[in-house]
Amino acid sequence: MDTASISELKRKLETLSPKAIKELCLRLAKYKKENKELLSYLLFYPDDEESYINEIKEEVSAAFKEINLGSLHWAKKTIRKILRTVTKYIKYSGNKQTEAELLIHFCREMKEKVKNFSRNATLLNLYERQLQRIQKAVASLHEDLQYDYTTIIATLEP
Repeated sequence: MDTASISELKRKLETLSPKAIKELCLRLAKYKKENKELLSYLLFYPDDEESYINEIKEEVSAAFKEINLGSLHWAKKTIRKILRTVTKYIKYSGNKQTEAELLIHFCREMKEKVKNFSRNATLLNLYERQLQRIQKAVASLHEDLQYDYTTIIATLEP
């Protein structure tokens, strides 16, 4: 079976009734957790980005509290898992300011909770890549916001 392109899907969706589209959405949400999460974002948070960001920040903070710092191997695995989660939520939003906010929070938490991560090349590279992602996201924002975020990024340098 060949997968249809986005334009083909769009054309087909235009021919369907609202009831049929609703049934398709619910069926999609049933089979994949990511589909359900994206649908939840699209239905409940598009007008309230601030509460969406705050919920994710709380989730990230809680995840960082549970990191096993006794074993570097497990700490790295957990940090990567947290980053995957943050990246997934950023993808749902598609907003550069949200991306910057969430990655800044991730970097702050990592800097606070994982002492001496700069001694480990893997964690240092991961951290620096996130700083680069933040700078790239900030570069596309309004000049006033760029200035605000640039001062925050300066405090995050390892």
